[in-house]
Amino acid sequence: MIGRLRCVVLDCPDANEPALSYQRLIGGEVDGPDPRWAVGEGCVVLRGDGGPVLASQSVPGHRSPVRGAPEQRFHFDVRVDGPDAAGEAVLTPGAVPLDDGGGDPARRVYADPAGHPFRLARP
Repeated sequence: MIGRLRCVVLDCPDANEPALSYQRLIGGEVDGPDPRWAVGEGCVVLRGDGGPVLASQSVPGHRSPVRGAPEQRFHFDVRVDGPDAAGEAVLTPGAVPLDDGGGDPARRVYADPAGHPFRLARP
């Protein structure tokens, strides 16, 4: 092992939007910059209960990822008990549907307010 994953950082136009959106989805605590994570100015950190740290970083001129295009580097899979109810709930903090999953609610893909894709998955 060379190192340990410290956090995942999402580039976005406004660091607060994805942090608050993911907080509603997976819980945790949102706060400002934290020198332990070296994310710097313009970043917001979401810490879950024992899970990984997710940071959002404001980037001027940011372009949202496009599903299926070279700009999409990864997506999040988020485990939920009820994909239908969770799908409705993620729309409130600003997520938008990207793919209906061919009618399978556990394959639906959404984008956070900055355009990063995530999929709701059954346990």
